[in-house]
Amino acid sequence: MSILEISKLSVHFGEGDQCQRVLTDIDLKVEEGEFIAIVGFSGTGKTTLISALAGLQEPTSGGVIYRGQEIDGPGAERGVVFQSYSLMPWLTVEGNVSLAVDQVFKDKPKAERKEIVDRYIDMVGLSHATNRRPAELSGGMRQRVSVARALAMQPEILLLDEPLSALDALTRSKLQDEFADICEREKKTIILITNDVDEAILLADRIIPLNPGPDATLGPHFEVNIERPRDRTAMNNDERFIKLRAAVTDYLITVGAEAQESDELVALPNIEPVRLGKKEALPKAYAEMSATGREERYLEFSELTKVYPTPKGPLTVVDGFDMKIKKGEFITLIGHSGCGKSTVLSMAAGLNKITEGGIILDGHHISNAGPDKAVVFQAPNLMPWLTAYENVELGVDKVYPNASAAERRDVVEYYLSKLGLADSMQRLAGDLSNGMKQRVGIARAFALSPKLLLLDEPFGMLDSLTRWELQDVLMDVWKRTQVTAICVTHDVDEAILLADRVVMMSNGPNAKIGNIMEVDLPRPRSRKVLLDHPDYYAYREELLEFLEAYEGGADPSEDQLSAIKEKRAARIARQRAASIAAAE
Repeated sequence: MSILEISKLSVHFGEGDQCQRVLTDIDLKVEEGEFIAIVGFSGTGKTTLISALAGLQEPTSGGVIYRGQEIDGPGAERGVVFQSYSLMPWLTVEGNVSLAVDQVFKDKPKAERKEIVDRYIDMVGLSHATNRRPAELSGGMRQRVSVARALAMQPEILLLDEPLSALDALTRSKLQDEFADICEREKKTIILITNDVDEAILLADRIIPLNPGPDATLGPHFEVNIERPRDRTAMNNDERFIKLRAAVTDYLITVGAEAQESDELVALPNIEPVRLGKKEALPKAYAEMSATGREERYLEFSELTKVYPTPKGPLTVVDGFDMKIKKGEFITLIGHSGCGKSTVLSMAAGLNKITEGGIILDGHHISNAGPDKAVVFQAPNLMPWLTAYENVELGVDKVYPNASAAERRDVVEYYLSKLGLADSMQRLAGDLSNGMKQRVGIARAFALSPKLLLLDEPFGMLDSLTRWELQDVLMDVWKRTQVTAICVTHDVDEAILLADRVVMMSNGPNAKIGNIMEVDLPRPRSRKVLLDHPDYYAYREELLEFLEAYEGGADPSEDQLSAIKEKRAARIARQRAASIAAAE
């Protein structure tokens, strides 16, 4: 029996030529106890849809029917959890949950209301923090409070608007597992808005894409026929998961590409990278290493150590990071929060003083920052009062002082065009979306023609579908420049997609390299191509198991790490043998 029915729902804003047609003719029937995941790109109207279901947004036409009655506003039978926590900062965890419970169950005795509050705070694992205020909580803990508050209202339908998207990938994975457990216990009818395909498969009974707008509407329905409880690592070996993941991803990539307008690209400007600085007098060991061929030992980390003073004594964050990188190689760094990934990157950028050891780039000891080491941070750090063009031009004018104005213009226009900003060059940075701002930041980095490109979770603030798009754009530009690159990421799929080698960091403090995985997958790469490659899920499994081995501050043995690597090698060998046998 349908508990909720969306019938020809349309939401348009404005009138006439100014009309913004967000949602058009949305139809959906939701069965009682069903878990629906709606996935889509940013700006497709997902939040508008959830607001209409919650009764917070009046439809232009059509409507939402709950148990045979059309809704005309909010109701306690529909609980909502938004992306932003919306907590009262002056109230404790208990106070924030009590606020909702006291409103919905005002006729119940105080003791009974207190029991409801305590039950749901305990369910989300916050009994130890019941008297803390939001400012004393992490992002993950704040979202747990929001979930507890929604569940404590005991709604029949739970509406979740990207509740985990503001969290880092590893915290998000942990909360997904906890949320799956809570949903099993509560047995609610749930509609989840998400941009994460893995999250949708882990949690939902049915996945429905929301096609890009204007006039956004629902796409085909994908049934998730995988038994519960679902384990993300175990699913990596499940052919049903692999096929479903590929089908949903392929559909989203296809409709996303169809919605984009193709930009006319300009020719690559013929300007050589700038040679910066004079050769420094290096310590003997560094001088000997730098005297070798540049192709094979273009970038070297030699027993790199970083120690911070603290009131309790010296804290060693990175301890003996040692690695040699070829010219033109793309390295990704992955590991749990606090493992020193960004610290290594900041030392390579010359932004963070090295305590011991050294870093050599093209024969020069790195001691300070400079445009030969371009950095793209999670936030693009643009000048909001300047246009996209002017933000890139600032660096180009400094790095190419001897080039003509026309040559410098070619550099700026080429990289902005390659990043899909040909029609947005003259727009103010402050008026751009987060995804477009990051495109400008990446264009600015490449335009410097750096010897080393450093990316510190460059897509971490973006929804996963925008992230896919920019990963492909990054790969397309990188293959033309072949700049030596290091990227810090929490995203397993991103680490594999981008890298020649994935460096897995052990837990901090005293973090070091725990494992290095060579990614023997063909280039050029795109997410769509990799999902069809038989070896891809073997690499993915190794990274997932590595992260699992270090979960919660654990310190796995060398034998345990070796077993993970051997498992991947065996899986690839088995798959290749099966492929050869099938071809004969």
